[in-house]
Amino acid sequence: MEDSATPISRYLRDKRKALSLTQTDLASKAGVGLRFIRDLEQGKTTVRMDKVNQVLRLFGQELGPVPLDRQNLIK
Repeated sequence: MEDSATPISRYLRDKRKALSLTQTDLASKAGVGLRFIRDLEQGKTTVRMDKVNQVLRLFGQELGPVPLDRQNLIK
């Protein structure tokens, strides 16, 4: 797995593979482009939240606020 993987990219890749879906299958089912799925799974940080939610909805998930690890904050 790449260093740029994010929790979302790892989650989506794992879920997709567990369901034996290709990236093309996932893109089609979510109504997004293949390039978007590739970018998302590679951990690209500048993606549209609405499209991320389109993909996450297939797995009963959505983006939301999560607590920060206060120890790793820059002061």
